[in-house]
Amino acid sequence: MSANDYYRTLGIQPTASAKEIKNAYRELALKYHPDRNQDNPEAVNRMKAVNEAYAVLSNPQKRQEYDAIRTRFGSAAHDQFRKTYSEQDIFAGSDIFRVFEELTRLHGFRHYEEVFKEFYGPGYRSFEVKRPGMFFRGFVFTGGRHPRQGRGRGQLGGPGLGRIGRRLVEKLIGAEIPQPGQDVEAAIRLSADEARRGGPYAYYYRQQNKKLVVKIPPNVREGQRIRLAGMGENGRGGASPGDLYLRVAIQKPLLAAVKSKFKRWFKG
Repeated sequence: MSANDYYRTLGIQPTASAKEIKNAYRELALKYHPDRNQDNPEAVNRMKAVNEAYAVLSNPQKRQEYDAIRTRFGSAAHDQFRKTYSEQDIFAGSDIFRVFEELTRLHGFRHYEEVFKEFYGPGYRSFEVKRPGMFFRGFVFTGGRHPRQGRGRGQLGGPGLGRIGRRLVEKLIGAEIPQPGQDVEAAIRLSADEARRGGPYAYYYRQQNKKLVVKIPPNVREGQRIRLAGMGENGRGGASPGDLYLRVAIQKPLLAAVKSKFKRWFKG
């Protein structure tokens, strides 16, 4: 398995519990924190790798997707995962800043905001909004985004925000918060023979008025979803679009035969 494997980075087994993941991260964050490694530049890279691994594995949805990619691609899993997830996507909704706050209180380290600015440069921005009856704190990555094919839409690096909270944060940081587009689901109807053979299939996507060629995997099953990356709704703030998921519906043999006959009549 690759040295970039998230489980190896945290020194845990793929069967590790959520508690074991957090405990491993706390130990490594303490070990590689830049305030304890001022004469060791390599510690910064190690700390960034540990941060990324924890942000992914501590999130059940991201972990599940990473595990699926890991099973399929093995040592190339990390590279495949990073093709679909940017820093913003990875750290969205993470409690990593709370762990950093614990280290600050216990060991007198710098605030997480200073550390993240040092790690990730001007593309990283933190925010804190205090209003009567509301309090938001978190961070966003406004640069260096990768195209994504992914999940977890519209979250920030802190608590989830509604529309009003998002506008307040955008005014506070002076920039539009990137928000990936929503995924879209539609049906693709195949004959039993088309589902069994697989291969290219001409599909008309009405929402975008586009003709697409969909690669159908052989022996596709009823209800299985085929993902077309980047064909969903457009994102905002420069974020990537969502995905189009085609849910397979396999026509009954009789219905397929009748439909085929109607096509022949129409052509005739």
